[in-house]
Amino acid sequence: QVQLVESGGGLVQAGGSLRLSCAASGRTFRTYAMGWFRQAPGKEREFVAAIRWSGDFTYTADSVKGRFSISRDNAKNTVVLQMSSLKPEDTAVYYCAGGPDTGSRYYLPIVYDYWGRGTQVTVSS
Repeated sequence: QVQLVESGGGLVQAGGSLRLSCAASGRTFRTYAMGWFRQAPGKEREFVAAIRWSGDFTYTADSVKGRFSISRDNAKNTVVLQMSSLKPEDTAVYYCAGGPDTGSRYYLPIVYDYWGRGTQVTVSS
């Protein structure tokens, strides 16, 4: 069993930066692929970024490429989403997710077995 807790959300002006963290419990964390998704009001959950268990491969959605980056520290059981050049359209609840590393389809929510409760990110114009 893995529990995920996000932190670091908040209100920021357009062009600003935020750093989201996801703290994971459980020994299996270091074998899991980890992802970040977001969901804005009235919209479907959207893939943002993912990282393989080893940390040597990362994947980011085209909508955030060049602005967001994902990293992990397996010794500390944490995953970080660094967000910069934020835009109002980045406003959403951001969710951390984890699941066995299947080697593919990291952009699909179904790949992930565990989800955090989310943290709100609001970008003002």
